[in-house]
Amino acid sequence: MKQRTLWSAVLALGLALTAGCGSAAGPDSPSTADAGKLVVWDWKSGDAKAAGYVAKAKADFAKKHPGVTVEFVAQPYDQYYTLLGAAIQAGKGPDVILFNGGGQIRDRADALTPLDDYVAEDKERLAGWGAFTKSDKIYAAPVTLQGHPFYYNKSLYEKAGLNPDAPARTWAEFTANCGVIKAKTGANCFALGNKEGFGIQFFLSAMGSATLTPQEYDDWIAGKRNWSAPDVKRIFELWKQTNDAGLNNPGANSTAMFNDAFAVFQSGKAANVIGLMSDIGHWKDFGEFLGADKVGVMQAPLVNPAAKPSLPYDGGIGYAVAKWTKDPKVAADLVRSLTSTDALKAFYDDGGAIASDTTLDVSTGGPAVATIVSEVKTGKPALHVALSSKTLELMGRLSQQLLSGSITVDKAVQQLAASDKTS
Repeated sequence: MKQRTLWSAVLALGLALTAGCGSAAGPDSPSTADAGKLVVWDWKSGDAKAAGYVAKAKADFAKKHPGVTVEFVAQPYDQYYTLLGAAIQAGKGPDVILFNGGGQIRDRADALTPLDDYVAEDKERLAGWGAFTKSDKIYAAPVTLQGHPFYYNKSLYEKAGLNPDAPARTWAEFTANCGVIKAKTGANCFALGNKEGFGIQFFLSAMGSATLTPQEYDDWIAGKRNWSAPDVKRIFELWKQTNDAGLNNPGANSTAMFNDAFAVFQSGKAANVIGLMSDIGHWKDFGEFLGADKVGVMQAPLVNPAAKPSLPYDGGIGYAVAKWTKDPKVAADLVRSLTSTDALKAFYDDGGAIASDTTLDVSTGGPAVATIVSEVKTGKPALHVALSSKTLELMGRLSQQLLSGSITVDKAVQQLAASDKTS
């Protein structure tokens, strides 16, 4: 995401609020919780697939606080954190805020209210808390679980004469199969979009458990990252090599992840894609185009014999409470309504989100979602989620340079190590 100056951010924020957001609270307005109103900022509530989810959450909240109105302000995602940054600098703005798990919320934890005392009853029912935790304090309640399954198109495997129910176990077998698929069907191996620099995040997390040893993986998540280790460098070497070998769709650096790369996969122009497990670019979207029974999910192909592949996932998105809200308990009650079972069930039913609620029944979702959910128990946190937003932004830029050949892997990991050390 491009950084803007503070003045541009404040101006854009003001325009967004005055032009399209009615009476939403902006940086120059106090929290409205004490006036019988809560303002929520997110990028989901304007999506038609989230309408049922929002309605259920508002209805649940209304039972607890019938005199408090709730206004959702759906901000454009490409400007979201810039606009939010302006509000945080002003110390005024929305009462409840949607965040991605990981660096985006941890970097802004000082502007948020710890929720531990308010969400204690939900700890067992919901999963994914770790992505919204900093220094052992919870700053948001998870709405979804987000991860990066390795999807494949069973129809293309069948057309190439490969067994779609026995995908490759090793990287060598996988790339060999890609060669067969290309020769028999003309489809590329990977659908990749890295225009925003997001593709490397998906690749790092999906291939990490197939490349790092279990100890290296755990050390990474714990903050003991050795960027110069051969196994770490191997992930970035694979990133470059797959493109150099023509395994990606042409023009990956000019292809947007959302949603052009996913369209490449859905249209049958690529046999595999590292996608998401919730909301978008996931099993439900792919099933609508390819057929639910033709969407496969495989473990990441083994690169290092000492590695142990697993599903990389964390809490995906979650709602937090701003420190400046006048009544944090009421705002926290809204967060609890946004993570209530009925609301999350609607999000799963309508949008295909893998909700954080572990009590939901997903048995009718098809084979792909069944495989994903079965792997959650043995899954591990995604590698990229452990990094700061600053390091992720740098990694996005360096990943583009690696694909274009304008930087070496050694120089890229050196810069990432320096950024990670100071983050």
